[in-house]
Amino acid sequence: MQLEFFPSRTLTFYLARLFITRILAVLLMLVMVLQVLDLLGESGDILAYSGNGQMQLLYYVSLRAPQLVARFLPYSVLLATIITLATLNQNSEVISMKAAGLSAHQVLAPLMLTAFVISCISFAFNERVVTRASAALDAWHAVDYGPIPEDSGVRSNLYLSDGRDLMMAKTLTGTGNDMVMTGVTFYRRDANDMIVEQLRSPRAIYANPGWKLEKPLRFEVDGTTTTQLTSATVAPGITPSKVTLAKVDADSENIFTLARSIKAMKVAGQRTSALDAAWWHKISGPLSSTLMPLLGAVAAFGLARSGQLLIRAVIGMALGFAYFVFDNAALAMGNFGGYPPLVAAWAPFVLFALIGETVLVRTEE
Repeated sequence: MQLEFFPSRTLTFYLARLFITRILAVLLMLVMVLQVLDLLGESGDILAYSGNGQMQLLYYVSLRAPQLVARFLPYSVLLATIITLATLNQNSEVISMKAAGLSAHQVLAPLMLTAFVISCISFAFNERVVTRASAALDAWHAVDYGPIPEDSGVRSNLYLSDGRDLMMAKTLTGTGNDMVMTGVTFYRRDANDMIVEQLRSPRAIYANPGWKLEKPLRFEVDGTTTTQLTSATVAPGITPSKVTLAKVDADSENIFTLARSIKAMKVAGQRTSALDAAWWHKISGPLSSTLMPLLGAVAAFGLARSGQLLIRAVIGMALGFAYFVFDNAALAMGNFGGYPPLVAAWAPFVLFALIGETVLVRTEE
């Protein structure tokens, strides 16, 4: 039995090449199918805005495709693992490798190394491409696929509170005292938290203090009367610093920007457990691709002629998909405060790494 962790150089590159080509093929298939289905659901809303056409549809695809790649890359690695290992098993290549003295871990080593490299590439892709695409798509969706204000700091779908009163905005541009909101709705509530007045305005600027609504439409609940006003100043308690911390989207911020946002929110005394879990998941999420060869390894071993190859492939697929279910459930528990952020992000990874290793050792080693 060989003492090296990796098999020969030739065999390592052979297995890595097979694995990479299947990952790319599966990923391309998934992204194309899901992109078509997603575009069918959104094309009506995109084309509903006057002036939008084919270029806007292509622009939507360019923003949505990176999100689909980031989300379904681990699934692609899992399916590619099962396809690769099942094919090697069917052709008796696994038997030949084990007959040459390779252990199950040595057979999987090239695949795990390849998956780790893909995880690193995925992390860089998420931080450099996906976060920017997510921010741009959220901002575009907030203006109903119309023109996006030309501002690099555009944010969307804000929900702010000033004591009992509430203010919502579709988009926010600018920084500090130069902040501008669009699509603003302000609700004034009484001591019983009942809405007594609603103000709708297409645009609001910071008035220091408060926000000046331009041409707001006022609706009074008591008299059910509607009045068109020239301007109105509301929400004096909502400051630019409070707006900055009001909406932190982990999907739209890279890991360094998110760390600064979390630090600022902690200084302000706000709860950050959900963002802490999201920060850790920016690392554990891409790294989950490295785990897929271990979970799908059950498809590689056992005699193909025993008739259990399909069952083994199904077991490997079930283990992989169970990981994603537990991962999402742990993140949800972390968002609700049921799990500490570190546990919510890493517990499924560690748990299924141990499960995969146990299954491999018990059945093959």
